[in-house]
Amino acid sequence: MKPKHQRLTLALLAVAAVLGASGLALSALKDQAAFFYAPGDVAKAGPPVGRAVRLGGMVQQGSIAKQPDGVSIRFVVTDGTATVPVSFRGVTPDLFREGSGVVAEGMFNADRSFTASNLLAKHDERYMPPQVAKTEAGPMHETKTLAP
Repeated sequence: MKPKHQRLTLALLAVAAVLGASGLALSALKDQAAFFYAPGDVAKAGPPVGRAVRLGGMVQQGSIAKQPDGVSIRFVVTDGTATVPVSFRGVTPDLFREGSGVVAEGMFNADRSFTASNLLAKHDERYMPPQVAKTEAGPMHETKTLAP
C-alpha cells in the first residue's frame, strides 16, 4: 500500500473513531438532559408526564402552603399566562419566597401538577447578599458634604 493510501486510511479511521465517540457520549447524555418549560408552554403543548424536566417561572403571591409534616410545601408557579401547581418535599433555598423566580427540577404528573425534587431560587439584578447589604448601609458608605 502506498504511503498516500495509508494516510487516507488512517484519517478515515480517526474520523470514524471521533464520530463513534461523539455518538456514544450523546446517547449517554440524552437521559441526563433536563428540558426547561414555562407554565405557558405546558398549557399550550401539555406536560411531558414522567420525564425529568425543569419548570421555571415566578412563585405566585399567596400560593405557598406549608404542609403539616413540616418539610413539604405546595405552591404555584406562573409566567403571567398560565399557572402550574407544584409540590416539593425538602429544604427550600433561602431566596425562595412569593413573587421571586424559581426553577423546579422534577416531573409532571398526569393531572398537570408538578412534583419537584430540587428547587433553585432565582434573584433579580438588584440582589445583594445580606452581608454586603449591611456593610453598604454602614458608616463607610455615608456621604458627607464638605463646607467650602
